[in-house]
Amino acid sequence: MTNLTIHKISEKTKLKLPIVENGISAGFPSPAEDFFDSVIDLNKELIKNPDATFFGRVRGYSMKNAGLNDGDLLIIDKSLEPTNGKIAVCFIDGEFTVKRIKIEKNICWLIPENDDYKPIKVTPDNDFLIWGIVTTVIKIL
Repeated sequence: MTNLTIHKISEKTKLKLPIVENGISAGFPSPAEDFFDSVIDLNKELIKNPDATFFGRVRGYSMKNAGLNDGDLLIIDKSLEPTNGKIAVCFIDGEFTVKRIKIEKNICWLIPENDDYKPIKVTPDNDFLIWGIVTTVIKIL
C-alpha cells in the first residue's frame, strides 16, 4: 500500500505572490512584461473547505500513472462526496492509502494506477473508511 503522512492545514499564513493572469506561452515566447497582472494567495486558490482540508505526502509508486509520484504533496478534502472514479485517501486495516475508487453495487474496489499493483477488493472483514478526496497534487520538479 502507499503510505501517507497527513498534515492539517494552517490558515494563519497569508502569502500573496505575483501571478501572470493572461497566461504564459508554452509555444513561441511572448514579449516580456515589466509587471505582473495581480497577486494570488494559494490558500484561497487551492483550499475550498479549510476545516475539512488536509495535506498528505505520497509514499510509493502505486499511483504513478495518475501522475501521483513518491514525495508529491496532496491536498485532500474530507467534505467531498466519494464518487466512482475519484482519487481518494482511504484508511484500510490501519493504514492510509491513496487509490482510485471504483464502486460496483455493494462492492468498493481500490484501484492502483500502476500495473505492478493489484486492485484491492474491500470486504466486510476490512476496517475501511474513505477518508477524503484528493483535489490537488503539488509536485517538485
